[in-house]
Amino acid sequence: MPTRSNSPRIYLFWGLIATGKSTLATAWARHLGIPHYNSDVVRKELAGLAPTTDCKEGAEGGIYTPEFTRRTYDALLDRAEEQLNRGRSVVLDASYLDRDERRRVLALAQRLGVACHFILCDCSDQVKKERLNLRARDPRAVSDGRWEIYLRQREKFQPPSELAPGQLLTIDTHRPLAELLTELERQLPFPS
Repeated sequence: MPTRSNSPRIYLFWGLIATGKSTLATAWARHLGIPHYNSDVVRKELAGLAPTTDCKEGAEGGIYTPEFTRRTYDALLDRAEEQLNRGRSVVLDASYLDRDERRRVLALAQRLGVACHFILCDCSDQVKKERLNLRARDPRAVSDGRWEIYLRQREKFQPPSELAPGQLLTIDTHRPLAELLTELERQLPFPS
C-alpha cells in the first residue's frame, strides 16, 4: 500500500521523447485527480497554437529555440508553484534532460517545503521507433518528436547525478499502463 501524505508534492515525469512519459504522466495525474502540465501543450499555448498544431521546424528552430524552451520551462514551474501554493500536488511532464533544469525544480520544491519525485521513463530504441512511427500518423498527436530529435536528445542527456536515491524512480514503460500505475502506487507516496 502506498504511503499517503497531506503534503502536496511534485511528480516529475521525464526522459527522452517516445519513452511513454506523457502517457504515464497523464494517467498518474488522472489517477490522483491532480493537475498535469505537459511541456508540448504549454509550449504551444505560449505560442498561441492549438496543441495538435504541427510544428516540425528544425530541432532548435521556431518554438523550439533555446529562448522559447526557457519560456516553456519557466511556465511549467510557474504553474506548478501556483498549484502547490494552493496545497495541491502536481504532475510535470517534459524531457528535463539538463541537470540545471532538474535543479530548478528541486529548488522550487525546497523553497516551498514539498517533496519532489523524479520518474525517469525509458524503453528500448525499438519501442521508441515504433511509438514515433505511430505518432507521425496520428492527427491528434501533440508532440513534434521525430527519430532525429531523439538522437539529438540522447547526445544531450545528462544523467541524474544531482538526485538522491530516494528522489529517482526509473521505470521501463514498455509494459501495460495498468501495470505501470500499480508500480507507481507501490513505489511512490501520494496525497490523501
